[in-house]
Amino acid sequence: MTDVLPAGSLAGKVALVTGSSRGVGADTVRYLAEAGADVVINFRNKAPRAEKLAAQLRELGVRALVVGADLTDPGSVADMFEQVRAEFGHLDILVLNASGGMESGMAEDYALTLNRDAQLSVLNTARPLLGDGSRVVFVTSHQAHFIRTTPTMPEYEPVARSKRAGEDALRELIPSLQEKGIGFTVVSGDMIEGTITATLLERANPGAIAGRRESAGKLYNVAEFAAEVAHAAVDPVPADNTRLVGDTSDFVAE
Repeated sequence: MTDVLPAGSLAGKVALVTGSSRGVGADTVRYLAEAGADVVINFRNKAPRAEKLAAQLRELGVRALVVGADLTDPGSVADMFEQVRAEFGHLDILVLNASGGMESGMAEDYALTLNRDAQLSVLNTARPLLGDGSRVVFVTSHQAHFIRTTPTMPEYEPVARSKRAGEDALRELIPSLQEKGIGFTVVSGDMIEGTITATLLERANPGAIAGRRESAGKLYNVAEFAAEVAHAAVDPVPADNTRLVGDTSDFVAE
């Protein structure tokens, strides 16, 4: 993984990616570090993976802070950003990547708590560290972004609706973010091969991945989609604050 962003282009910047011990989050934080950013690796329960990734990124000559936090716990979120403040003093890039809702054994409202309430909590707690020219990126899926106009698999619908609720709530903050010079971009991707969500959907609905791949012509893998997320953190903010990744011909725009 090299040259996704120009080497040194993020020198002096600090980036935090939620849910970055594995998957799309891990590749995104790696791309940002390869471009010279000091990074914060956030995890919920994958500490060894997070520490291993941090050790690899420090070999690039950047600083890497590892912070475990339960994003649904405001106290845990506050502690995370206090560690960021103490270590770096500011934050330039915040990638809201962590999401969920298909896990077993969680409360009935867990998807909404994580995908809406926690996203707002993380952004609002981070705001004192974000300054003029900083960027916030919210990662979602086409199945969630278009859920109001395009049905999705029943197994995924509660998660899709909760993620769209999170996107809507975050979008309401755009005017106040713009006043402070903070850019906001939603990155929406098709089903991503190799992610936990895709694996769970395939388990619940065998053939789902192959069917979507056939319909779309191509599905992005984790590394490819993470590259799009990393670019969204530095590219100009689209006029509609939305970066669509992959085929959308089967989805109906609002």
